[in-house]
This record gives sequence, C-alpha cells and structure tokens, in this order.
Amino acid sequence: MTDAPDGVLERLHAYVEDVSLPRFAGLDGLRYKTWRARDGEWFEGTYVFVSTQARADFQASFTAQADSAPGTELIGSPPVLIEAFEVVAAVRGPAGFRSSARFES
Repeated sequence: MTDAPDGVLERLHAYVEDVSLPRFAGLDGLRYKTWRARDGEWFEGTYVFVSTQARADFQASFTAQADSAPGTELIGSPPVLIEAFEVVAAVRGPAGFRSSARFES
C-alpha cells in the first residue's frame, strides 16, 4: 500500500465489511481468515483451512485472479507475496473471539 491512493484503508474497511467478510464467512473449508493492515505500508489476508488440499485449491483459484481482485483494484497493485504456511497452533484466549469487520473499535 505504499503507493496506494489516499484514503484506501477506509475503502478497504468498507469493502471487507460489506463484501469480503460475508463472502468468506460461507467459504467451505475455511477455518478462519484475518485481514490485517498497516496504513500506508501493507494490507493482507491470512487464511487457515481445514486441510492442505482445501488451502491449495483456494490458493490456486486466488492466485489465478489476484491481478484483478477487488483488493488489488482498491490498492492499485497486485499482491507482493502469496505463500502457503503451516499453523503450528492456535488458542482462543479468555476474552473469546468475535467475527467483526471492525475488530478494534
């Protein structure tokens, strides 16, 4: 997002809230997705799937259209990196977890 237009992070917030969050809430095989951003620096999605195959299938379909994805169009540049990784562990803390487009508000 270093060369993205001014105000892009707020437009990304709106896109995630209105379009992306509902879409991924129903994605078969997805355990969870986190959207992260550092204003003026980067925007990313982190996906955790139920299996390596579910992840590979999603990654192949996403990679094929990443250059024209809505986030790419908002930011003005395609993803810099798309990589698979292994989740070693995850824990839900005592404060719980909630699905929300505005996580810290």
